[in-house]
Amino acid sequence: MGTFSGTRVVLGHRQRSPFGPFSDVMLERADGERLLLAPTKETADFIRGTYTFDTARIVPVEANVVDDTWTVAPLDLRFTTSRRWLLGFLLCAVPGTLARRPAWSALTDWPARLLLPGVRTRGISGAGRREWYGARDLRPIRAVSAAFEGTDLGATAPIEPPVHFGFGSVPRKPAIVRVTTTVALGPD
Repeated sequence: MGTFSGTRVVLGHRQRSPFGPFSDVMLERADGERLLLAPTKETADFIRGTYTFDTARIVPVEANVVDDTWTVAPLDLRFTTSRRWLLGFLLCAVPGTLARRPAWSALTDWPARLLLPGVRTRGISGAGRREWYGARDLRPIRAVSAAFEGTDLGATAPIEPPVHFGFGSVPRKPAIVRVTTTVALGPD
């Protein structure tokens, strides 16, 4: 999500991963500084090996979801999701086994670029890691209150400019996107 302060926030809420379930926050401030908040050194090292940050902090990151409302700490972040858009309903029909396949990611990359400028479903990340995404849901965010380090970030705003953590950005309008993410650590 973007904010009127110019800070863009990308929340990773991983229910399954090689590290177990965890959440992290990627912040890009209006001046371009990229900050990672991760719960362990192990998760921070992996994320930094895949994406680009100026600073990483090891801090407890808590993301709690009750109905359509999310709260995230250490940010003082609270947001509510709305009903799915048509694209969200279409993405919900994508089976998990299909979403994990590189061929599916390749097939959906150009439509994603056309429908959601800045979004990519595959690319090369930090350290030459190949990465691909299989989107499985999309819901708009309708209400946000956010503060970081005691500073109010303001209401939601479009993601502008795009975030610069990896090979692509996120949807311009604030949204929750459920994706199956695959990172290939070495050569095919």
